Amino acid sequence: MRYKKYFWPAVATATIALSGWLLYKELRGLSFDELAGSLEAISDANWVLCALSTLVAYLALAGYDRIALMYLNRKVNWLFITVCSFTTYALSHNVGASVLSGGVVRYRAYSSKGLGPSEIGMLIAFCSFTFALGVLILAGLVLIIEPDITERFGDVLTLGASAATGYGLLALVGIYVLGSFLKLRTLTFGSLQVTYPSPRVVLSQAMIGPLELLGAAGIIYFALPEVGNPGFVVVLGIFLLSFSAALISHVPGGLGVFELVFIVGLPDMDPADVIAALLVFRLFYLIIPFIMALVVIGLFEHSQFRRRRSENGQSKR
Repeated sequence: MRYKKYFWPAVATATIALSGWLLYKELRGLSFDELAGSLEAISDANWVLCALSTLVAYLALAGYDRIALMYLNRKVNWLFITVCSFTTYALSHNVGASVLSGGVVRYRAYSSKGLGPSEIGMLIAFCSFTFALGVLILAGLVLIIEPDITERFGDVLTLGASAATGYGLLALVGIYVLGSFLKLRTLTFGSLQVTYPSPRVVLSQAMIGPLELLGAAGIIYFALPEVGNPGFVVVLGIFLLSFSAALISHVPGGLGVFELVFIVGLPDMDPADVIAALLVFRLFYLIIPFIMALVVIGLFEHSQFRRRRSENGQSKR
């Protein structure tokens, strides 16, 4: 049992090593000058579109928490939700182990608003499910529109999917939505009761989940040049696979895994252009939010310390 705590770190380390080796094979002819040239080729308008796509993605992530609180029938200030969600995801996207790293931030934040541990645990699970729902919806649509997209990954990733798979994924989503209108009964697991979400909650999930992923994929799409660009749907499909693979790998920031899937999935594009677009993605979606999140965490902890000190001072009077 004592070896369990080393399992995921070992998996992450092995994944980084393997991805790094495969990525080196793909990029060994790439020079710094080529990469710099690809970054300089991104127009000012596209830099603005990348920034706007980031804004859409993080506003949608705030919607994850808002929908979860709606499900729990808890009211929290919208600004607080937005800041908490932004901080949570900015940290977890970079650090990895999103449930743990994001859970710590959410627990510190929402416990100050009166939510108990079980409610916060349910909120985290509900947000994760909203993300998974968004992936299912968009993956289904991508496979229907571009059923041959999995052929792009050749021998590196063995994937088998078709338009029928896409319809199957959307059917699963449809069953989940239908369940909300049928008002299925509450499930009980020991002391835990899980109520089926209302149509309002489910339909909100079905809109917000895909919106966040569309915004995140948009950063990469707008940073890519037109030459060899397969279009937004294909870029979105590759993003869904690469982002999911990065999360499953537990590698901080999906380092190496994310890049490898994109390089393999866009064989007709100059690798320098692809890497440049991914650097833009990491800058807007990961690095800048991470720096801002650290500032927010510091300010929050400082305010909590001052509040506790003030309460202790009053209790001694």
